[in-house]
Amino acid sequence: MADPSLYSYTSPLAGYENLPSLPDEKAADGKSYLNPQTGVLSKSYEKFCEPLDNGIRGAFDIHIYYFQKNAKQVQYARELWERIRREFPELRIYKFWEEPIGPHPVAMFEVNLFTPAQFGAFIPWLVIYRGPLSVLVHPNTVNSETGEHDEQERDHTQRATWMGDRIPLDLSLFKRMADEKARRAAELAAGTQNKD
Repeated sequence: MADPSLYSYTSPLAGYENLPSLPDEKAADGKSYLNPQTGVLSKSYEKFCEPLDNGIRGAFDIHIYYFQKNAKQVQYARELWERIRREFPELRIYKFWEEPIGPHPVAMFEVNLFTPAQFGAFIPWLVIYRGPLSVLVHPNTVNSETGEHDEQERDHTQRATWMGDRIPLDLSLFKRMADEKARRAAELAAGTQNKD
C-alpha cells in the first residue's frame, strides 16, 4: 500500500467555503442527520468527478483475481466471467487470463466501468457474486495538464479499494514505466538542445 503522506490532497470542502453551519437535527431514525436540501443532485450522479477518466479508457478498472492452480476458483472465475458478459454486455470485459500479467501476481480478468450508473449497478452486484474471489477496484485518473495517466501506481494503491483479501501487486512495473518515461524525456530534451 502506498504511503498516504507521499501525496497532497485538496480539501473535500473546496467550493463549499463560507456556507452556514450544518444543522445538528436528527432524521426520523434518530441516528442520521438531516441535511440541507438544495433540490439539485450532485453532478457525480451523471459524470465521474475529475481527475477520473470520463473518456475511452473508463474511470474504473475492476480486476477479479483467482488462484490459477485452484480448480474450484478457476471454475468459479470462469462462470463469473461468463455471467458478467451475459448480464452486463454494455461493459468492456477483457480476456480471462490464465496466468499472472502486468502488476497482477495471480490470474485475473478485468472489467471497465465508464459511468456512475454502471459503477452503481455493477459494484453492489459484484459484492454479492464475487464469491471466493478477491477484487481490486481502482480509478484511472488523468493529469488535467497533460491528459496522461501518469499516476497509475497511486491509482493501483493509495486510491484503490479491495473486496475480499488484498493481493500484493508487483509495483516494479510502474517504476520501470516512470524510468522509461524519464529516459525518453531526457533524450528528447538532449535532441532539442543538439539542434540549437
